[in-house]
Amino acid sequence: MNYKAAQLFIWICLLTIPGGIRAQNGEDNPDFSSSIGMSISAPLSPTSRYANSGLGVDYSAGYNFTRRHALVGDFMWNWLFPTGVALQPLRVALQTRDISGHGNLFAFTANYKFELRGRVFGAYLIGGGGLYHRSAEITKTIPAGTSISCDPVWLWWGYSCSLGIVTNNLTVANSSSSAFGANGGIGFTIRVGDPPYRWYVESRYHYAPTENISTRLLTVTVGFRY
Repeated sequence: MNYKAAQLFIWICLLTIPGGIRAQNGEDNPDFSSSIGMSISAPLSPTSRYANSGLGVDYSAGYNFTRRHALVGDFMWNWLFPTGVALQPLRVALQTRDISGHGNLFAFTANYKFELRGRVFGAYLIGGGGLYHRSAEITKTIPAGTSISCDPVWLWWGYSCSLGIVTNNLTVANSSSSAFGANGGIGFTIRVGDPPYRWYVESRYHYAPTENISTRLLTVTVGFRY
């Protein structure tokens, strides 16, 4: 899934909100619930060496067994901006600063949510696991035959190493890795208007043992739930 595909998915989610709101108007204990929010990600070590804070979207839909217990399916996408550490070796190798890159993190997870919801305010714990997919790419490649000492940053961009030297015979410098991971966090809600409409803010920790460099980050999401 690329950047344009992620944008299309976001618009589809936004268009589905009005129908869901009309169907559940006035019911504070609906069988089904859904939410959409914008998130800020803060990568943790070792991911933080190569990716700065990023922006993304989170969409979820789930079934409420009771007022307190729910099973939630979640889609998360985050756009990761590279750090100076991640780009500097490439700029040195090409002897130019005209090089940039980016990364994407997608996650499809199933989660259990335990919620304490009052008339106006609420709080919940959420956790689960699923498939995480991380990709990264740069705008230029290193010419084949260039001798470069291996460093973990090259693995982030998709190059491989042999005998301490970067193997740079790739036509496109990019990396892609998928792994099953886990997440957990806490959220707070406040009712707006008639039930079940609520704003929410949520913080969640994510971990996935992706190839070469594991993925670890915190996300803070602010959004609308119904």
